[in-house]
Amino acid sequence: MARSGILEYVMDKYSNSWSWKLTGSRAIGIVSQTFPQSWYGDGPNEVIVPDTPENIQRIQRIIDQCPIEVHSKSTWNRRIGTAGVAKKPKKTPKTEKLSRINPGSQFRGKLLNFQKEGLDFLIKSSGNALLADEMGLGKTVQTLAYLATEKNVFPVLVVAPLVTLKNWQREIDKFLKKRSKNGRMKNSESPTSKLIRRGRRKILEKSDFYIINYELLEKRVPDFMNINLKTLVCDEVHYLRSKSTKKHAAIKKLSAMESLEHRIGLSGTPIYNHGSEIWPIADILRPGLLGTYSEFCRYFCYVNERGKSLVLENKRKLLREKLQKHIMLRRKKSDVLKYLQDKVRYKEYIDSDTDYYRRELQKIWNKFEKSKAKSKTTLEKYSSYQRAIQSERQVAGLAKIPHVINFVRNIMEIEESVVVFCHHKSIHKLLNEKLAEFHPSTIIGGQSDTARQENIDSFQKGDSNLMIAGIRAGNVGINLSNARYVIFAELDWSPAIHQQAEDRLHRIGQKNTVFAYYLIGNNTLDEHVANVLINKSYEIDTILDAGVQTYENKEKAQLILAQIQDLLRSNATADG
Repeated sequence: MARSGILEYVMDKYSNSWSWKLTGSRAIGIVSQTFPQSWYGDGPNEVIVPDTPENIQRIQRIIDQCPIEVHSKSTWNRRIGTAGVAKKPKKTPKTEKLSRINPGSQFRGKLLNFQKEGLDFLIKSSGNALLADEMGLGKTVQTLAYLATEKNVFPVLVVAPLVTLKNWQREIDKFLKKRSKNGRMKNSESPTSKLIRRGRRKILEKSDFYIINYELLEKRVPDFMNINLKTLVCDEVHYLRSKSTKKHAAIKKLSAMESLEHRIGLSGTPIYNHGSEIWPIADILRPGLLGTYSEFCRYFCYVNERGKSLVLENKRKLLREKLQKHIMLRRKKSDVLKYLQDKVRYKEYIDSDTDYYRRELQKIWNKFEKSKAKSKTTLEKYSSYQRAIQSERQVAGLAKIPHVINFVRNIMEIEESVVVFCHHKSIHKLLNEKLAEFHPSTIIGGQSDTARQENIDSFQKGDSNLMIAGIRAGNVGINLSNARYVIFAELDWSPAIHQQAEDRLHRIGQKNTVFAYYLIGNNTLDEHVANVLINKSYEIDTILDAGVQTYENKEKAQLILAQIQDLLRSNATADG
């Protein structure tokens, strides 16, 4: 029998409410006679029906009589219930009005007023929420305060990037007291925590906290399924922004455990590149909030020429409001830290060795053409293209490196402490060699936890005035507030990476304006990357925040830059 129509759960643009859309002339004919309240959709064979329990029962009776294809099956099943009677939608606790809540007796230390409100948000959300405060506002501390206040939260599984695992253990020891079996607090002891650093399956010893990195989690899921987990904390939850990854599948499985009651996601940058990345995160923390992925994309998104799902500009505010109403707490530093000064971004175009850049570029693309000709599959061709792009990024960095070094030297003449971020190890090595007179501290992928912390401590104490860090190795889990100047010697494709790196300086403890300089090599790939960053930033900012911050010039940055350029001219004259 041919289908009579299609049923979908959609956001109706006229009523601004989630409704049921029926498509098909036969279905519409039946609806027009049985529904007292309905209206036409965008097309001639579309009708919109309000999402009420009575209407759901009427729709079910129509489905019983004629074949209607249900596209929004998960939502429909939740609404109709197992007995065929519509269930009243469960009310989501409102979190708009927040009080300043003092943490429980298991917490040691003090919370700032806005952190007490963050604790109230987590309590009202029953620990199923996204804490998306800007970086440096103490999301870890607010989470630990919640665990010290709420009942029945242990054991806790913390999943985090590898470089932050030790920091989680330190923070647990610092802020939480151990609770004995009879409920008394042991002030001199902390809850037990176990770092899991091996992928080999093994029965887990009893502990209050289990701490593991995202990459290792998949291998140990069966072990966690065998313990009575109560709370799941996903630090830097943007690691789950792709629903097709193994780590997302592992987290999804754990989040569905019957014993699990609390799911907390932490990230100052929950959206890295495109707005559609918020769906996999929301699906973990509050399943069904944004519908299925296809439902979410049909209503909120469009697909660009590269096949990426981007949130429509006129839907970004609505998405932000929905997230803030049901799942997300987002505070900016400027809103809650009145003493914290501005953060100023500035794009600075610098010279590049264009002859070198063009020669190397020709070699790269000649190699790419040969590789492409040998490729037998689309995947092989795509891989060749990606290798070529990565090579071009490195050549762009090498082409401008002498001018980057001059820029850093001159900015160090007017300021005591500076942080320089780069992407490639070859650039990192050159910066360390050419700026050796400043005895730089250094952070780079592959360092041991001990070496990494020693370099951070040396910089924060003032033993070294220059920090050279890999942008993906040093953008999370560290405090570099001893400096107020950050220089990006290379650019990353993701604005969230830059924001995280900036906020290693712009955080609690910083009393000065933070100046962030993006050094863009003239006539290189940098110029294209800078434009991509701005476009992505606009989409992300309008979803997460009402105000939009750009990379454009501001007067303070101009004044400092004028000083740097004056030094450059003076040095050039002296050398001549």
